[in-house]
Amino acid sequence: MSFEENVLIGLEVHCQLTNLKTKLFCGCSSDYRGKEPNSNVCVICLGHPGSLPKPNKGAIEYAIMTGLALNSTINSRTSFYRKNYFYVDMSKNFQISMYETNGSAAICTGGYLDINVGAKKKRIRITRIQLEEDPAKLVHIGPIDLSPYTLVDYNRAGMALLEVVTEPDLSSPREARVFLQKLRSILEHIGAFDGGLEGAMRCDANVSVEGGARVEIKNISSFKEVERALSYEISRQAAMIKKGERVVRETRHWDEIRKVTISLREKEEEYDYRYFPEPDIVPLHITPDYVEQIRAKMPELPDARADRFVKEYGIPAYDAQVLTSEKALADFFEECVRIYRDPKTVSNWIMSDLLGVLHEKGMEIQESKITPKALAEMLQLIKEGTISGKIGKIILPEIVETGKMPSQVVKEKGMERIADREIIERVVEEVFAENIKAVDDALTDSNAVNYLIGQVMRKTKAKGDPKLVNEIVRERLERVKKRR
Repeated sequence: MSFEENVLIGLEVHCQLTNLKTKLFCGCSSDYRGKEPNSNVCVICLGHPGSLPKPNKGAIEYAIMTGLALNSTINSRTSFYRKNYFYVDMSKNFQISMYETNGSAAICTGGYLDINVGAKKKRIRITRIQLEEDPAKLVHIGPIDLSPYTLVDYNRAGMALLEVVTEPDLSSPREARVFLQKLRSILEHIGAFDGGLEGAMRCDANVSVEGGARVEIKNISSFKEVERALSYEISRQAAMIKKGERVVRETRHWDEIRKVTISLREKEEEYDYRYFPEPDIVPLHITPDYVEQIRAKMPELPDARADRFVKEYGIPAYDAQVLTSEKALADFFEECVRIYRDPKTVSNWIMSDLLGVLHEKGMEIQESKITPKALAEMLQLIKEGTISGKIGKIILPEIVETGKMPSQVVKEKGMERIADREIIERVVEEVFAENIKAVDDALTDSNAVNYLIGQVMRKTKAKGDPKLVNEIVRERLERVKKRR
């Protein structure tokens, strides 16, 4: 039995509908980030007595769109319920959420999302999709288990949360990360949220090893951390089982600093929440006509866009999958191709160089200052021979950080291509004089020829015209050969 067959992972993904202007049940702004603590609140999102919540129509539409994108059933009747227990982060001590019971269901049930992990394709079943309000943000001083006190900021309370719950069909941390990346791309494409915002997509992961007890890891904040948290928790449970210890069903916290999970509490059962219907919100009736109206507004989704990239631009399927993994990245690629009409070259530079720089700097494409126009200009400079590809790689990080146009960076740094034959001949003369053995070897060994060419490029700081350098080095070798 393989390692993956011993592991069951299910995800509860919470996505803030940040592209809505207001919260789920009130008129408070959804743009709460950066505001003074507890300033973006009202009597409704704080749950004052007598206040009346009213569902945000846009949130309902986004939930239905998500259901359509994930092949789910859109239910004709859904209701909001009060989920009760002591919430430190909910001033009213309950959360308004959808709930499945007799005569009512979550807004969407069932469905699936296909993911690719390497060459393997896997179908992940969806349990349900529902709407609920986000709790407040808790701020701890240091690690959660060592913090002397907790601060509460209610600015986030009441934000529209879309919850997507999967069946335990995932069997590795890598699969979980790929699933989350693809789900994020779908939600970005339908316009539901900006996945680059802090806290816009959070995840609770349920994991069990070898049929043991299910452990929930709460509020993991990023794809990378989900993968790390699951890897740690799987190793922790496996080690306990190996020693004959019992894994208890509990809720744990992922400490991103110490890279460990910490026990918070025993896992609650459904009855602990004492669900009952929200009396201030009538049940929602969703007609087939309404669903079809929303279906008609559905944009192109990532899989369809990736297929189009392969057909329209002639790039490999793998490239297309990576480029459509984020809407902003796919948009960047298409705009760049519109300006510089060589899709494969654009794809190569984005995949191998631009994404590498972004990863190194810990940025997403929308956080950087590079524009499609700037990348297109750089590729044009390389094509014209004004700069070499190596120079392009050197200046790319500065373009990403500053947003300067490549021509400006090249001019400021004096990196224009050297195409003057006389200058390059002098450099070749120096290299031949300094590398006598390599010159001897180059008369019979093509690798040594490439070494000499590389030395000329190093001396010209990669500014020498590669074609001209190659030509002059080989001419000089021929003259040496004739003299001997």
